[in-house]
Amino acid sequence: MAKVKTQYQCTECGAVFSKWQGQCNECSAWNTLVESAVSPGAAKNPRFTALAAQSAQVVKLSEIEAEEHPRYSSGVSEFDRVLGGGMVPGMVVLLGGDPGIGKSTLLLQSMVTLSQTTHVLYVSGEESAGQIALRAQRLGLENTDLRVLTEIELEKILAEIQTHQPRVLVIDSIQTLYTSELSSAPGSVSQVRECASQLTRAAKSLGITTILVGHVTKEGTLAGPRVLEHIVDTVLYFEGDSQSSFRLIRAFKNRFGAVNELGVFAMTDRGLKGVSNPSALFLSQHSEWVAGSSVMVTQEGARPLLVEIQALVDSSHSPAPRRLSVGLEQNRLAMLLAVLHRHAGLAFFDQDIFINAVGGVRISEPAADLAIVLAMVSSLRNKPLPRGLVVFGEVGLSGEIRPAPRGQERLREAAKLGFTHAIVPQANLPKQPIEGIQVIGVDRIEKALSAWRDSFDVA
Repeated sequence: MAKVKTQYQCTECGAVFSKWQGQCNECSAWNTLVESAVSPGAAKNPRFTALAAQSAQVVKLSEIEAEEHPRYSSGVSEFDRVLGGGMVPGMVVLLGGDPGIGKSTLLLQSMVTLSQTTHVLYVSGEESAGQIALRAQRLGLENTDLRVLTEIELEKILAEIQTHQPRVLVIDSIQTLYTSELSSAPGSVSQVRECASQLTRAAKSLGITTILVGHVTKEGTLAGPRVLEHIVDTVLYFEGDSQSSFRLIRAFKNRFGAVNELGVFAMTDRGLKGVSNPSALFLSQHSEWVAGSSVMVTQEGARPLLVEIQALVDSSHSPAPRRLSVGLEQNRLAMLLAVLHRHAGLAFFDQDIFINAVGGVRISEPAADLAIVLAMVSSLRNKPLPRGLVVFGEVGLSGEIRPAPRGQERLREAAKLGFTHAIVPQANLPKQPIEGIQVIGVDRIEKALSAWRDSFDVA
């Protein structure tokens, strides 16, 4: 009996080695080499299918005719937003998220709607056809022409693609597939990379919009080789708390649209429903305005969102005061405390500080700095910020207030939602007044605090 050949592959970059070693020589990652078994001829003579991309000739860039591919709707408006305006023929999308967060539910709803106007093939390697039918009944999705295939062997799936020529293909999930060319188990690094590569070649050569569902690790990253995220056109992450009914889809890579786009959904007994006004989710409804709360306008892709920032500053009873930040960067909190001490004369060294972005949204842009500062000062003084006030701006180490991108759009969104006052960086002052909102420009952290106190009569 022939000895099984083994190799070691890096889970970060996909590099292959003949023996195990602690560090990958390609990406310098530690303890990322995993063993996989391969057939003797698989690595030397890979059997590309008839769907492999044809070789192209070398041409000058100026001679290439750029064609704008028409987009078509996925059937879910919030999903279209994250995709960049809709689906594109030949587009390959990787959708990841925690188990049970709603990936299969969203795709089933979208594909059922699409199947009424185009040919869709839904390939499931995790559920039987009966389970998919039961889910469709629970969601009220009946009398549909959606074609379902329950298969995990790649060669059979490619044969079905050649036979039926679908316009949209869904693979749920890529970690369950395997190719007979490799002897390793489904879900291994080599299987995931090879299956994704062949499906991508098929999508590009036949113009099939392909959506791959990916598992995530316990750290929240997509499982499998890192090269999986490089070969696809779009990478989407499903986010949300299992205890909350709201779900977020964020685009981290998109060759056909803007990154950092955000789609907001509400989980109901009839599946996921798009939220047309997500700002209402991230603003608390206080019966009376309370100290330690400020409202900022963050920019998620092309959409401005109003988010409430809450701060609780309380006397510490331990020699090491706590600093906790949820939904915001922990390192920026420490930086803002140092700036307040140095340039505004406010000391927090004996205070416990807790910062929270309402609604479970994560804000990574530095334009949240000014809102965090005002919320902390409001909680420290136990003086609420006035109703109808919105703020945004980046705080520098020397105490300056730096401008935020798309300031005009942020202010218009705030005025549309009924906010009457705004404290913004001096550089973001609108050239023409915006109806319904009074804008105050500041260029220093001291001026921001005095503008709050002087303009709104706060002691």
